[in-house]
Order: sequence, then C-alpha cells, then structure tokens
Amino acid sequence: MGDKKYTLSYLPLFEEDLAETKKYVAEILKNPAAALRLIEETERQIHKRLENPVTYEPYHSLKDRARPYYRIYVGNFIVFYVVIDNVMEVRRFIYNKRDLSKLI
Repeated sequence: MGDKKYTLSYLPLFEEDLAETKKYVAEILKNPAAALRLIEETERQIHKRLENPVTYEPYHSLKDRARPYYRIYVGNFIVFYVVIDNVMEVRRFIYNKRDLSKLI
C-alpha cells in the first residue's frame, strides 16, 4: 500500500445523526453509559478506517453517485463515508434496520 495520508471531515448531517442516537440511547433507553460507549467505538472505528479508507468494498447504492459510499459497521449502526482526494468525508450514522435506499 502507498503512504497516502488522509484527513477527516464530518458533515453536519453525520453529527446530527450521532447526536440523535446518543440522546435516544441515553434518555429514552435510559442508558447513558451505553450511549458513551457507542460514541467512543464509533470514533475508534472511524479513525482506524482513516488509515486506508479506499481498500474496502463500496456500498452499492441504487442512486447514481459521483463517488462511492463506503461503510463502517459499529454495533447496530452503519457509518457511511466517501473519499474525496485525500479526505475521508463522514456523511451518515444510521441504524442498520432502517430502509437505507431512502436514506443513502
């Protein structure tokens, strides 16, 4: 593999998805410790993937896209990202049982 370095960028939509999920787990499910673990594991997995984000299989979307989406599985959730030049742009954080074709 090459020595290409990637930088990380988060879309506001990803941050909103993550904040809503954290709030749901902490307040509705009444498990703030699980919410914190989910956030920490999500960050860990994103940073791990940053080492070489394009070596994974792209997500096959029904929509025509300029750049392929990639996935990171974190428990029951999926992080979606694209790679633009040397930037790994994290776009969504979605519960894996949702209809992804409507969201991605």
